[in-house]
Amino acid sequence: ADYRKVLHNQWGLSLFAESWRAEEARTILLDFGYSPEALLNNIEILKVDPTKIDALIVSHGHHDHYGGLTGFLDKYRSALAPDLKLYAGGEDNFCHRHSPSGVPGQFTDFGQLDRRELTAQKISTVLCETPTVVAGHAFTTGQIKRASIERILPNTFVERGIKDGLGCDASHYSPAELQGKIIPDEHVHEHATCFNVKGKGLVVISSCGHVGIVNSVRQAQEVSGIERVHAIVGGFHLGPAPKDYLTQVVAEIKKLQPDVVVPMHCSGLNFALEAQAQMPENVIVPTTGSRLVFSA
Repeated sequence: ADYRKVLHNQWGLSLFAESWRAEEARTILLDFGYSPEALLNNIEILKVDPTKIDALIVSHGHHDHYGGLTGFLDKYRSALAPDLKLYAGGEDNFCHRHSPSGVPGQFTDFGQLDRRELTAQKISTVLCETPTVVAGHAFTTGQIKRASIERILPNTFVERGIKDGLGCDASHYSPAELQGKIIPDEHVHEHATCFNVKGKGLVVISSCGHVGIVNSVRQAQEVSGIERVHAIVGGFHLGPAPKDYLTQVVAEIKKLQPDVVVPMHCSGLNFALEAQAQMPENVIVPTTGSRLVFSA
């Protein structure tokens, strides 16, 4: 073995989700990390089989969640199902995004998911603005209602419309949204991916949680009709959150009575510490390459 071959850890998230119902197996690739180099390297080291993938899901249109997709398709498309679909939460996934720079009023380019590349790779896109069953085993939440104490803080800005085949379809937006101005990103297109584990309850995967992790879980409960929560997994977007707010959010998570909370990506060390303080028996902090098994 080459000791220099190690897992690559970048700011981003990609989850290889396998599920079984009796003898029926399904595999979903949820998000694709920041770069294809990291994604392809880690696939090789972890020895997962990407040719088994039944569906692709992108949680939202931020580069650290779709950045590895086109490179992944360049390498593996010919070995994947001909009718492979990408499930996205809405048209906003394709908008051009900007990130605030250190200078007030100035922005840096945060890129955009290129639908031309998806078309070239013969990947059809399903816009899941309402809850959608994926590969027969998983379901998405659809647009997530905002009803909890959580504060939704736009951290990127979006530009509406299509130019040279890139961007988000203008027909989805009002004239005011199409004036060419960049406006705060309200993350309306972000959805969570969920499974119902027999006898245990919901596994809710929030890739980045911009719209609130509690909101995301409540939405999953509402659309599925299942109250019991087995696991809350993923990025919760609480890295820079102040202590008093973290205390409140963890208290709300505790009310959901999950068996386990698994913070990743943008959740933040302070969140993990606060969750362990309030729920000492229920928190697992994974790393790149961790394997999580939720069994009936």
